[in-house]
Amino acid sequence: MSTIKTEDGVEIFYKDWGKGQPIVFSHGWPLSSDDWDAQMLFFLQHGYRVIAHDRRGHGRSGQVSDGHDMDNYADDLAALTAHLDLKNAIHVGHSTGGGEVARYLARHGESRVSKAVLISAVPPLMVKTPANPLGLPKKVFDDFQAALAANRSQFYRDIAAGPFYGFNRPDAKPSEAIIENWWRQGMMGGAKAHYDGIVAFSQTDFTEDLKKITVPVLAMHGDDDQVVPYSDSAPLSAKLLKNGTLKTYKGFPHGMPTTQAATINADLLDFLKAGT
Repeated sequence: MSTIKTEDGVEIFYKDWGKGQPIVFSHGWPLSSDDWDAQMLFFLQHGYRVIAHDRRGHGRSGQVSDGHDMDNYADDLAALTAHLDLKNAIHVGHSTGGGEVARYLARHGESRVSKAVLISAVPPLMVKTPANPLGLPKKVFDDFQAALAANRSQFYRDIAAGPFYGFNRPDAKPSEAIIENWWRQGMMGGAKAHYDGIVAFSQTDFTEDLKKITVPVLAMHGDDDQVVPYSDSAPLSAKLLKNGTLKTYKGFPHGMPTTQAATINADLLDFLKAGT
């Protein structure tokens, strides 16, 4: 397996396929680089070099007990891009991975980056605060942690079979294979990383990060996202970005890169090719 070791000694697993302009994918909580299968295969076939890693504590990376915060996530991503000496890279982040991409760009600069994409992403801030009145109450995320600690396997099954892909909607057609694959990825990771990760994705404020980013950024979000509510995410991020574009998908769920892969991949490709 391909791995790098971070400065604090964490083994980070990654995939690196093909040649051409690099696209770096950052996955959502509590998943792994496997969640990008539909995108990695598609863009590999379109002549891009595709790279994805398992976040620390997730998938095949080291199941360490600490460092599960956005600064470390960003630093791990920076270590990978430096190890591979990437240039003119496009960074694509889904959900928590969108926060990771925003923090990486703000914390480590844009010298290696040409564009970025935030899909169903957590920025600017998920939790409700006086400055973020449309956010979700902190109790929502406290309950997530309690459910994870009580029965992680059942909790993950319920997320995948319910709100993540919109399979709880009346007209939905749930896919058992998609549900099982989500559960499989989640259970590969470490409970401590996933428990701490709930705080990282919900309570990190990316407002100042977004303001620092100057490369073109596409914010893609479904208006039926039951995990990261639309009204408090992508529209706000697009306004904070210096060069941001908002693309809204009517009725699409949080996990739209999987359930709506054909649409998302086509729009991603258009954005990647624009201006080249």
